[in-house]
Amino acid sequence: MNTVSKAALCRVALDAAARGWHVFPLRHNTKRPAFPNHDAEHCDGHDPRCRASGAHVGWEPRATTDPDRITRAWRITSFNVGIACGPSGLVVIDLDIPKPGQTPPPGYEGVTDGVAVFNALAAEAGHGFPHDTHAETYTTRTGRGGLHLYYQHPDIGPSLRNTNGEHGNGLGWLVDTRAHGGYVVAAGSVADSRPYTVAHDVDPAPLPGWLAERLAPKPLPAQVPVTVELGTDRRGAYLRAAIDRQLSHVTGAPAGQRNHALYASAVALGQLVAGGALTDADVTGLLTQAACSAGLRPAETARTIASGLRAGARRPRSVAA
Repeated sequence: MNTVSKAALCRVALDAAARGWHVFPLRHNTKRPAFPNHDAEHCDGHDPRCRASGAHVGWEPRATTDPDRITRAWRITSFNVGIACGPSGLVVIDLDIPKPGQTPPPGYEGVTDGVAVFNALAAEAGHGFPHDTHAETYTTRTGRGGLHLYYQHPDIGPSLRNTNGEHGNGLGWLVDTRAHGGYVVAAGSVADSRPYTVAHDVDPAPLPGWLAERLAPKPLPAQVPVTVELGTDRRGAYLRAAIDRQLSHVTGAPAGQRNHALYASAVALGQLVAGGALTDADVTGLLTQAACSAGLRPAETARTIASGLRAGARRPRSVAA
């Protein structure tokens, strides 16, 4: 069994942070986040970070480049190292290999691995990707023998999200991508007793334009403005201020933290819904509109708002007339 010491894994985390990549602990010998040990729906506020923020704090906003925080965390145990792609400004192309017994879907007959799929895509776009060498960008080899190609997220254009295989705007079978909302296991970690290693140690190259175009999310549907009648008295003014504060929290959140901000705002306004001051439909409509303007995708937005409203309902807050 491959084992790596706490000190060695701490150095992996510190080296990644020195590149500007935001890291967080993964459970020993796995690819699962070590903290928090619960999801947003089951957050009870006992976790110190969740308690301090007043809302659930997932792995992405916990990721850091702070050497002191990193050193303290890796003193605990031999955590693997996760790299949060969104905060790190990365888009990682995951070129996988088939799992035992996995057969190609229609249209992929004869495909041997994700590299072959990626080669074909690059050729269609008029670009080459040598099958037997590494792309001129930072590249790691995964525990199962696949490749992770690290690229810089474009400075302009929409925020890119994760894709899975050929689904949605994905690149194809055995090719996943990780960007905002996603993470990868850093080289130097060991998952399922298999090491992740550096295959090509250079700085990440800018994401090629043809890839950025393929991965760009589809335009969001036009949003119908949401209006809420709150009255003109003191109570209405209080509610209007509370709503405006939470909507600004969502629209003003930096990339990589927008979904967390949406959840926190859904919790805050969900408390007012539970107290009878607002309706579930009004809050859902307002937050959906704010999330759309912030670039969050519809399915993700709906799940996050619903989860936040459920959490807020556990702590009702009323407003005096």
